Amino acid sequence: MPATIHLARPNITQAEIDAVTAVMRTSRLSIGPKLVAFENAFAEYTAMRHAVACSSGTAALHMVMLGKGIGDGDEVITTPFSFVASANCVLMVGATPVFVDIDPQTWNIDPGRIEAAITPRTRAVLAVDVFGQIADMDAIRRITEKHGLALIEDACEALGSRSKGRPAGSLGDAGVFGFYPNKQITTGEGGMIVTDDPELAEMCRSVRNQGRTEGDGWLTHVRLGYNYRLSEINAALGLVQLQRIDELIAARRRLMSMYRERLGDETRIRWQQVAGDTVGLPTDLEMSWFVCVVRLGDEFTRTDRDRILAKLTASGIGCSDYFAPIHLQPFYRERFGHRPGEHPICEALGDRVIALPFHHELREADVDFVCNKLQESLVKS
Repeated sequence: MPATIHLARPNITQAEIDAVTAVMRTSRLSIGPKLVAFENAFAEYTAMRHAVACSSGTAALHMVMLGKGIGDGDEVITTPFSFVASANCVLMVGATPVFVDIDPQTWNIDPGRIEAAITPRTRAVLAVDVFGQIADMDAIRRITEKHGLALIEDACEALGSRSKGRPAGSLGDAGVFGFYPNKQITTGEGGMIVTDDPELAEMCRSVRNQGRTEGDGWLTHVRLGYNYRLSEINAALGLVQLQRIDELIAARRRLMSMYRERLGDETRIRWQQVAGDTVGLPTDLEMSWFVCVVRLGDEFTRTDRDRILAKLTASGIGCSDYFAPIHLQPFYRERFGHRPGEHPICEALGDRVIALPFHHELREADVDFVCNKLQESLVKS
């Protein structure tokens, strides 16, 4: 049956509609004042000197790879537990993603496994802030500095999270965000690069605009570029969303608290552990929560997980697996010969994760219904 409780919904108010409508009444639909205002506000929010808006988080990652000089024959160490775009962007510049397994508690890349994966071809580490949890960037930074590697933070799922008071996206040489409709803020489609490096920012501005540079003519192209621009319409939407971000993050935290309160005693599922909270002490990490994902216990198999997803769907509940390990995606298996067993922690997690409905339209009664149906589905027949 069609979902009556959706998995995700954007949080759009009349303010966003009015902002978009105002742009539509002008003659400036691209490369205009809303783009500049959005970038300036975003740089201030992330405590970075430069912000470069673009058409998607994928485009942002691609441009950072180019800006860091990563190319043919190079290797980039990253996590297999992420959306496929984080690894695809390595391939887009001719380099090879080298996967290392994840921490079983935080679900982020395990810093303790990184050094063993470094080779003479390694140029960078791409850390992903999975589901809003900032990776252990201090530990990773020590490794990248020791070996002279770039450190790129994929913060596409973590806008609003903070580690020791530092905003997500500000902990590497560059940070990248995405604004798909299920993110903490949305521009419909869109992305952002943040960095303190003026040369990297300048190059990304050029690459996003067909290789043009500021001050040159419209038909002068100094490098290979792409049409990765963000329109004024998208920027206007993002600017209003960013102005509402405290409200949006607070709503996500309240919703996650409801889920955890109702499922807190459920022994058949596991939660992503926020770094520092496993010992009952205050954590240095403030989570903005991208999605609500639970992990089934080890007694469940992938077949069990798929059966549970089918039952929830039949009850009108939007749900999904989230993520499938990147190295086991058909394309990666065919191209690189990856096989099951290479990254067992990631694979065990990928076989057992379930994403539950997570958006502002959910009522307490909806959360109660989802939790009750999930627990009913956990009973093995």
